[in-house]
Amino acid sequence: MPSRLLTQLREAIRLRHYSIRTEKAYVDWVKRFIRFHGMKHPASMGPADVARFLSWLAVERNVAASTQNQALNALVFLYREVLRVELGDLNSTVRAKRPKRLPAVFTEREVMDVLSHLEGEHWLMAALLYGSGLRLMECVRLRIKDVDFAYHCIVIRDGKGGNDRVVTLADALADHLRVQIARAHALHERDLLEGYGSVSLPYALARKYPNAARELGWQYVFPSVHRSIDPRDGVERRHHVDPSGLQKVVRKAIVKAGIERRASCHTFRHSFATHLLASGADIRTVQEQLGHRDVRTTQIYTHLLERGASGVISPLNRLLAIPWKKK
Repeated sequence: MPSRLLTQLREAIRLRHYSIRTEKAYVDWVKRFIRFHGMKHPASMGPADVARFLSWLAVERNVAASTQNQALNALVFLYREVLRVELGDLNSTVRAKRPKRLPAVFTEREVMDVLSHLEGEHWLMAALLYGSGLRLMECVRLRIKDVDFAYHCIVIRDGKGGNDRVVTLADALADHLRVQIARAHALHERDLLEGYGSVSLPYALARKYPNAARELGWQYVFPSVHRSIDPRDGVERRHHVDPSGLQKVVRKAIVKAGIERRASCHTFRHSFATHLLASGADIRTVQEQLGHRDVRTTQIYTHLLERGASGVISPLNRLLAIPWKKK
């Protein structure tokens, strides 16, 4: 495996301030691409080789369209930003099918049932996903300074697409959040006494404001139990909680609640949007709360607000209401 190439790839990703999750995903796809072609260096390959790999993912591995797109994005980034080569036409690639799926949505009763099987920090995080329409990573990355109790809102920094937005904070969660922030504060004070207490900062803020990383406001609302070594600079810090922890307990809670259809943490966000629309909220308001670039993305949540399929009433309803006489 060409280690120098991977080092250059990581440097290019960090230069553009991509997340650590994106960095890991891109590096992994480049490794798979190289292994697929018998350890050949990407510089010796071109568009046809990329198309063959992407087609193999769709045909042989039967990956989802989103997975194939992520692989494509990683390879386009490698060639354009590291190797300085434009891949050009990839029309020969067999594209993975993108099925048209409606989002899973909890009923209001189901929301309460799932939450009733959660407790502590996990309950609060799941309640925020539903109460504010947060994505999972927006919740775990939430910083103390971005919770505004005075204005009953939460500021989401660098969300999907790199955009900021302001979302509502449910009044019912305010006291729970204050308790959680107090716990994070106590943990931060202990870290400071032990000679630690800094947190990772976005972009170049650590250089611009050397002391900001140790300030309370920049600490995570949901900090990890243990400190860990930051893979980017080797510094021991306290990161946010692992999102997989919440995902696991939510899956168990869904089973305990007796919900048999497919659902996950993201279902809380879908439910937030659908229930807001059902309560009479304007679709543009819901779009802003969710951070959708296009209102057409938000319109999918109107599917459960219609009666049946596109408002069609089944003719069986009328027939069963008729008092038929037996012959």
